[in-house]
Amino acid sequence: MNHEETRAYIAKRAALELHDGDVVNLGIGVPSLVSAYLPDDIRVVFHTENGIVDEGPWPDPSNTEPSYIINASGNPTSALPGGAYVDSSLSFAIMRGGHLDCTILGALQVDAEGNIANWIIPGKLLPGMGGAMDLVVGAKRVIVAMEHTVKGAPKIMKRCTLPLTASGCVNMIITEMCVLKVTPEGLLMTEINPEYTVAEVQAATEAELIISPDLKPMA
Repeated sequence: MNHEETRAYIAKRAALELHDGDVVNLGIGVPSLVSAYLPDDIRVVFHTENGIVDEGPWPDPSNTEPSYIINASGNPTSALPGGAYVDSSLSFAIMRGGHLDCTILGALQVDAEGNIANWIIPGKLLPGMGGAMDLVVGAKRVIVAMEHTVKGAPKIMKRCTLPLTASGCVNMIITEMCVLKVTPEGLLMTEINPEYTVAEVQAATEAELIISPDLKPMA
């Protein structure tokens, strides 16, 4: 798979984790693609941290009319009929108050204890921490959707080496190689991309993986 196919593959699998009626926040990057792959029978309310409740589809790129509505990724977007625009205090109250059923976001690193590091690389310019810290402690379910490695280096660690966004908050990790559930015993691989072997996935992962006896191909 090329880079764009890899991103789409991850987003399609992540979309299967959403349920009808869920209120969901999508992070930037791969997670922002998830809304395009929802099954037809699933209706989800998408929340954006910059203040949209019930975000709609992105405008057609061929449309030359400017869009004055953007989501938290800075992409032109829309709101569905019945949706709302709210200020930052209310938007963050939704996040912090436990009103999100799920957040799907990317990460720089995730580890075997469900810790996540996704807001800063020391010494690099930082545009702002955004709402990740609020999302991962406020949402009922936290799913990390990301590429398995970066320039060949593992992103799924025994223990995060970058500054943590939050600790012990991640429930599931979805990459182009596999699906992992965070358990008290460690990372349980429940699904694998048929293009890879278990040995190849483990070689690309610093943390030791537990292989489910019911391991199946990624949906």
